[in-house]
Amino acid sequence: MNFIEKRPFQFKQFTIHHNRCAMKVGTDGVLLGTWTNIENARRIIDIGTGTGLIALMLAQRCPQAAISSVDICENAVSQAKENVQNSPFSQKIDIEHSSVQDFAERNAHVFDLAVSNPPFFANSLPSPIRERTLARHTETLSLSSLFISAAQLLSAEGRFSIIYPIDQLHEVLHCAASQGFFLLRQTTVFPTPHVRPKRVLLEFSKKTHCTPIYNTLVVETERHHYSDNFRALAKDFYLKF
Repeated sequence: MNFIEKRPFQFKQFTIHHNRCAMKVGTDGVLLGTWTNIENARRIIDIGTGTGLIALMLAQRCPQAAISSVDICENAVSQAKENVQNSPFSQKIDIEHSSVQDFAERNAHVFDLAVSNPPFFANSLPSPIRERTLARHTETLSLSSLFISAAQLLSAEGRFSIIYPIDQLHEVLHCAASQGFFLLRQTTVFPTPHVRPKRVLLEFSKKTHCTPIYNTLVVETERHHYSDNFRALAKDFYLKF
């Protein structure tokens, strides 16, 4: 479902460029950046920042927050730093070349919010470009490792939002529960109304809350025609919609 743009993404307050090695900009990142609950978020960690898209979107949505971003891919970090420097939010976002596991071990802060559009290919052939393999495959960041690191980084009140293939939902929920996370929200994402869902947006908390909220989102009514619900989510970002 992750529709990819070959040209730079033109947003209202920033432009996202990508190189051939880093993860490209697509709908998954836009969905997570717009859907994530930013309430009371003063310190945010973006795990696997890629081009810096989600960090930039959260910086625009959450002016009071300081944002840390980490990525294991050196080329991605270089591109993300360039994108951040060319945005109005360069003083709000810190980007570090590191695995999240190493970052969590040496980090001195706790975060109110963690977000991640993580790698999820486990059994497919790796890319011949090493950086693309790091970005797309679970070789260096398994779901279990992701939730362990998120649990280390978040405060007792912290929340964790991710987007993941819906056919691996059971595994995500299992890994979350194993680290003491409770589901708050689950949005099933349909590319168009008449095809099966491909992605699911999930928000977790380290505290027990009431019954989770379940809903759905259709991205496009037909190819290249965004739904009203998706437009409502992303209206503050796109120059042309």
